[in-house]
Amino acid sequence: MAELEFEKPLRELERRIHSLRGAGANTAGFDAEIARLEDKARRLQREIFAALSPWQKVQLSRHPDRPYTLDYVSRLCEDFVELHGDRTFSDDRAIVAGFARFRGKSVLVVGHQKGRGTRENMLRNFGMPNPEGYRKARRLMELADRFERPILTFVDTSGAYPGIGAEERGQSEAIGQSLMSMAELGVPVITVVIGEGGSGGALALAVANKVLVLEFATYSVISPEGCASILWKDGSQAARAASELKITAPDLLRLKVVDGVVEEPAGGAHRDHDEAARRVGDAIASALSELSELTPGQLREQRYRRFRAIGECTERS
Repeated sequence: MAELEFEKPLRELERRIHSLRGAGANTAGFDAEIARLEDKARRLQREIFAALSPWQKVQLSRHPDRPYTLDYVSRLCEDFVELHGDRTFSDDRAIVAGFARFRGKSVLVVGHQKGRGTRENMLRNFGMPNPEGYRKARRLMELADRFERPILTFVDTSGAYPGIGAEERGQSEAIGQSLMSMAELGVPVITVVIGEGGSGGALALAVANKVLVLEFATYSVISPEGCASILWKDGSQAARAASELKITAPDLLRLKVVDGVVEEPAGGAHRDHDEAARRVGDAIASALSELSELTPGQLREQRYRRFRAIGECTERS
């Protein structure tokens, strides 16, 4: 398992506990020591994760062991059938999409997908979609709208792919079309930011009636590194930028960028995928139940008003 700098004291304790258990000793002395270390580990974990800085939360949102879209799909959905292609250029593996059953209800699931390891990351383009990925998502969301199926989207990307080929094939146009199509959907749309939500590449899947964010996920118009490079001409100022950008869950909720925060398992979602999925599933089910009472026209109006209410505005007299 990958290890972030601020996790190291906790990991060291856990390794000591594992070593004692692996010694095969069942004496009362070892049992007492293990119990003492476990209690110390729990206290240390609470202390560490209660005092994380915005930059540490950014690092946590990018943790390579966090559950990705397909990890949630496998735990929350049944009969998932992945669909491919934009009917124009190719299939983009950085976005996965397909129909499934979520707690007995037929839904469309769309989400960014990162890879684990070099080979899969190359296949998934590190979770950075090309235009064909957004066109695939748009095609399937319009199909779901036609058949009156709710849409669940999972956001986890550093941003849309900025390569020359992507620009040649209309990256900004594809994102813009996705934004417009989602605004016009007449079915409930629920978005969960499960990791790193970066720029328009994230927003292209997040024009939703309800936007939820995991406790240690982030959501921003630009990465802290990119912001620091622009404002201070120094990418090493990323920690400062992370604080100024207000991209962590509490700030996002206060500014009405998101509608709810899903608490992660102790120590972060990467430590317990099953529990993280259960909590996300409960939050989605609650939002879906609330939105299911609205008509198509009311859903569009609610979505419009939701985005109009984002942020803070100060008028000069």
